[in-house]
Formats: sequence, C-alpha cells, structure tokens
Amino acid sequence: MKLLLSHASILTEDWSVISDGFLGIDGDTICYVGTERPQEAFEREKDMRGKLLIPGLYNLHSHTPMSLLRGLGSDLPLDRWLNEAMFPVEARLIPEDVAVGTRLSLMEMLASGVVSFTDMYDRTWATMQEVLDSGMKANLCRPVMAMNPAETYEDNFRVEEAFRFVKDVRALNNSRIRADFGIHAEYTSNDAVIGRFAGDMKDLGGRVHLHLSETRKEHEECKQRHGKTPARWFYDLGVMDLPVIAAHCVWVEDSDLTLLKEKDVSCVHNPTSNMKLGSGYMPVKKLMDAGIRVCIGTDGSASNNNQNLLEEMHLAAVLHNGYTNDPTIMKPFEVLTMATKNGAEAQGRTDCGRLSVGCKADLAAIDMDRPHLIPAHDIPALLTYAVQASDVVMTMVDGAILYENGLFLTIDYERAKFDLQAAIKRLF
Repeated sequence: MKLLLSHASILTEDWSVISDGFLGIDGDTICYVGTERPQEAFEREKDMRGKLLIPGLYNLHSHTPMSLLRGLGSDLPLDRWLNEAMFPVEARLIPEDVAVGTRLSLMEMLASGVVSFTDMYDRTWATMQEVLDSGMKANLCRPVMAMNPAETYEDNFRVEEAFRFVKDVRALNNSRIRADFGIHAEYTSNDAVIGRFAGDMKDLGGRVHLHLSETRKEHEECKQRHGKTPARWFYDLGVMDLPVIAAHCVWVEDSDLTLLKEKDVSCVHNPTSNMKLGSGYMPVKKLMDAGIRVCIGTDGSASNNNQNLLEEMHLAAVLHNGYTNDPTIMKPFEVLTMATKNGAEAQGRTDCGRLSVGCKADLAAIDMDRPHLIPAHDIPALLTYAVQASDVVMTMVDGAILYENGLFLTIDYERAKFDLQAAIKRLF
C-alpha cells in the first residue's frame, strides 16, 4: 500500500525542518520527501498537521525481560546488585516470564518512539517471538558467560545456545530481526572460552554485543587479573575483529580509545543506569573527538527503571555540560545522531535511521501542540531538552503503524497485564 503523510513538519537528515511537508511511503520504504504534494497517486492519505515526523529512535543496549525486575536491588552497586538482587531471580525465569517481560518493554519503547533495539538476555527465543509479533526491529543475542576460570569451551552450554540462536534467526530470513553474538563481560568470562568463541564467531560472521568497563572496580580488577584493560583483553582475544557494540565504556582509558577507533567499535551511552548504580559517566567528548561512534541506550528496566529513550537523550544532552562546567560539550544534533543514524549503523541497518527517499519507513510523530513545545524556535533543542514520551502520538516500523494515540496496535495490553500477574505470582 502507498501512504502519504501530509502537512507535517519533517526532520531532515541534516537536522533542518521542512514545514508543511509531505512524506510518501510505498510499502516499507520512503518514496518521497518534499514541500510540494507529490504528483503520483497514493491509496491512503493521513493528515499530520501539528505533528513533527522524526526518524525512529534506536535503543542500542537493553535487557528487555528485566522489566519484571523493575525496582529490585535499588541503591546497590553493580556487583552486589547483580549477585544479590538479579542473578537469584533470573535463575528462576522460564520462557513465559521472559516473553511477558519483553512485551512490557516493547510497549514502553514504542510509546517513546523507539523502532529498533539491541538486546542481551538468555531464553532468547521467547524475546525473538515477541519482537516478531510486535512488528518492531531488534538485534538480539544469547550472551556467553564463563564465570568458572576452569570451565572449558566444550563444557559451556551457553556457547551452543548462542550459535543455535544465530542459525535459527538467520533461517527466518526476516530483515526486522537480527541475531548478534553476545559476551556478557570480561569479569564473567575466562580466556579459554572467549578465545575459542571469538574464532568460531569470525567463521560464522556477525556482530558482537558486550559490556565494557562499566565500573571502576570491574576495570581495575581486570588489569590486576590480566595486566591489561578490558578493551585490550577483548582486542587481544580477537573479539573486536567483528563489529562490536560495547555498552557503558565508562572507565575506558586513553589507550583504549585507539583500539576502539581502529576496530570501529560502537560505544553505547547509558546515562540513567550509570548514575543510578553509581558507576560514573561515559567520557563522551573524548570518544567523539577520537572519531568513535557513540550510540545511546536505556539498559534494562531493573537498573534504569524504564525504557524511555527520550529521557536518556535529555540526560545525555545535559549531564556532561553540568559536570564539566562547559555548556558546549553536547549539542542537540549530536544527541539526535546518537539516537538515530548511529544506532542504525551500529546494528548494520544502513537503510534506516533517517527520513530520506530509499530508507525504510521507520519514524515517530511528535505532537507539537503542547505547552512545553511552543514556541518552536529550535526543533533539535526541543527534541533533546523538552520533548516527553507522552508527546509521541505515532510510531511506525517498515511503513506499519504499531502505536498511535496511546493504543498499541500489535500488542494486547490487557493480556500482557494478565500474563504479568501470573509471572509475578510464580516468581515472588
């Protein structure tokens, strides 16, 4: 079907705004963007007066099923938060729990304009099915861990599951969902398993999602164990020979930046999670000045405690200015780039992340007729400093409207709440 979105404000690839513009969609692809009504015929027209169309947002690091654990372990540092609050409950999760936890997160993301996300969790087949049913896009992985230093590659059941998941997703041949490889972190791994895993990953090809230098403790203990930083450890084992999405990167050193740039690693900023867990602040300016791609993510709802990427964009835009006493550190267009183009590129989706002819029709519509959004002197500034998730009135993926005016068109909210209560009753 061909759909014309008419009389909208449209945020272009160079972050300028077309006023009273037209955006045409043919199937899943944008076929027209301009100020004049296109000559070709469209089967359906949707009047978007008062709305701003923006590229759909990309949440590059999350653990979506952890919406079930929202609020657990508050006020604990990362190591205690994991061992005392997260791991004991996660060990009891069954696929049905993972499914409903994922479903809740997908609704949160759709309601804040997110079209695609990068996720790390086990029982990943349940998450995959929820994504397929929802119409969203995602890069998913079943992460490998090897916490026992003596554990061998052959004995690690997670490795077999990781490769099986990649093969199962590739067999679907569905462009909306992609399977990455995952490594939880250096501190939950050993050299023997990860070294062999890196070699086999390269043989199969793909992307890698991992946690990197999230806390000072993690970073310094790695140096004590191996005589090198976590970035150098992954680099030396060959993990970075594949495209890597590295979450957090709070404590990376100057020498690490050279490795990250050389291997074109995408680093993911998670401001809420890092502040809530007391982990610190990603050195965003250093990374950007080094030419490293920076993206943005929510992390899981147990450490955030939501999946609102617009909130992460706001924090990324202001917190670095504050603690450096420099209001020029982060500019609105840089934050928007992190949340759109950079996220799409990091996921390997080269035809996404911008509202241009030939790109996938992934977008969000913002209702600009709100008291906190007028006057609209500077649209990129409004999007980073003022827009709220409640201002999102439509989210579209591949030309299909998945969320509109508070309604989830592909997810049964009442069923999700019912399934949630069953999961909570069993778990707690």
